[in-house]
Amino acid sequence: MSAAGILSFAQQGWEQVLAKVKWSVVYLDAACAESLHWSYGSSRLLEAVKGPACHLREFEPRAIGGGTKQPRAVFVLSSLLKGQTVDTLQDIICRSHFQHCVVVTAVSHAVHLTANHVPAAAAAELEGQQPVFEQLEEKLCEWMGNVNYTAEVLHVPLLLAPAAPHLAFTPAFANLFPLLPQDVHVLNSARPDKRRLTSLGEVDATALTPELLLYIRCLVSGLSSLCEHLGVREECFAVGSLSRVIATDLANYAPAKNRKKTATGRASLVFVDRTLDLTGAVGHHGDNLVEKIISALPQLPGHTNDVMVNMIELTAVQAGEENQSVIAPGCLAPSSDASAKALWEALLNTKHKEAVMEVRRHLVEAASRESLPIKMSMGRVTPGQLMSYIQLFKNNLRALTNHCGLLQLGMATVQTLKHPQTAKWDNFLAFERLLLQSLGDSTMAGVLNQLLPMIKSSSQRTSDDYSPEELLILLIYIYSVTGDSTLDKDLGDVEEKVKKALARVFSEEAELSPLLQKITAGYGD
Repeated sequence: MSAAGILSFAQQGWEQVLAKVKWSVVYLDAACAESLHWSYGSSRLLEAVKGPACHLREFEPRAIGGGTKQPRAVFVLSSLLKGQTVDTLQDIICRSHFQHCVVVTAVSHAVHLTANHVPAAAAAELEGQQPVFEQLEEKLCEWMGNVNYTAEVLHVPLLLAPAAPHLAFTPAFANLFPLLPQDVHVLNSARPDKRRLTSLGEVDATALTPELLLYIRCLVSGLSSLCEHLGVREECFAVGSLSRVIATDLANYAPAKNRKKTATGRASLVFVDRTLDLTGAVGHHGDNLVEKIISALPQLPGHTNDVMVNMIELTAVQAGEENQSVIAPGCLAPSSDASAKALWEALLNTKHKEAVMEVRRHLVEAASRESLPIKMSMGRVTPGQLMSYIQLFKNNLRALTNHCGLLQLGMATVQTLKHPQTAKWDNFLAFERLLLQSLGDSTMAGVLNQLLPMIKSSSQRTSDDYSPEELLILLIYIYSVTGDSTLDKDLGDVEEKVKKALARVFSEEAELSPLLQKITAGYGD
């Protein structure tokens, strides 16, 4: 799959949207905002709007409506135009003064037919027609208060958030998680009149809930559009139960049949259930700076794959806690700056040590181009050294503007190198290596006994000890590496001790993190 193809697919979709937004109030949901963030950036959208003020708003029930001087609106949505989404549309439009509404959905009309329970045979006869979209257009005019106003509903496949030439995310499907063994019971309870499933290996599309199947069909629709853009006929492979369902659905996706007949290229699509390789997600054996940045820095609100970079040290604002929200955070998404793009790709593709040296090299070159008074120093790269280079750009508006993207990556690197989480990285790695070495000699009970002394309450912990979230990461790693273990008395006893120790730690925390609140919801009182 070509790197240019991924980026052009995303940007071609956004060009269709940008052509509609002139002088409009634009509402985006989180997934589409993230796609725009990595494809072009919000500045490109604001340029296309051409309005004197910022008319970019989040699509949600409490969103501000359009005023008397705002007759045009564009809604850019990643989801089906059904249920809560349509209710929110109606709510916003009814309290606005719009006379021209455009609704862009990332989900194809074919999937909307499926969502409205139109049989496959009837859907095939509707080729070239879009009755679901046409009905919504009538509703939009009704909500605007005049049937003579203008409404348009169209499909644009805004599937990808292209992070790099060979890496893209699918933000709208961040919650699509593989099935777990205990889900078999849930699936069986939803189909009492059908043959009972005994394992995940028996799961197929007929066993899934209608909601999950429709969610998968939305993904399949987007992937089919990507293959159409690339001009390829895909061959699907799957590892895992849910991946098998997705691959099968894409292979049998009716709207793609004509595309496959005329496609000149070929491509292999491999779907893998993330649960089959949790060690790759929670382990610390990867020697990559970007992985450490994403682990250490706080998540950018509303995003699934970007972080907040504190940029306050490049301003005249005092770096106190009360001022943290005064300056908008930086991020990792590449800007239009060629140097920043090159550095971002280097960070993704090189080991930690080489990546830090690349950050230094790019900062030195940028400072030289701006004729800043840089003092060269060789040898080991330190956070202080990088910060001294970054500070050269402070109070120089032209230099800051020219290298804004590069400085964000530089600040992200400095903050990650100084972060306590990075210092703990080696501790994690040491434990994981010790675990792998002892697996041949120790039982699972023995491994858990090694972990028990590390479970400490907040009053006992030092900065070198593991937090509750970090303990859960270690447990996931342990169980993922060891696989299925025979439950004997020793293992049962030590597992009970681990559970009680974790329960004590959770109950003594002054405040649980959002993740732990989600995990423990429904337990306790």
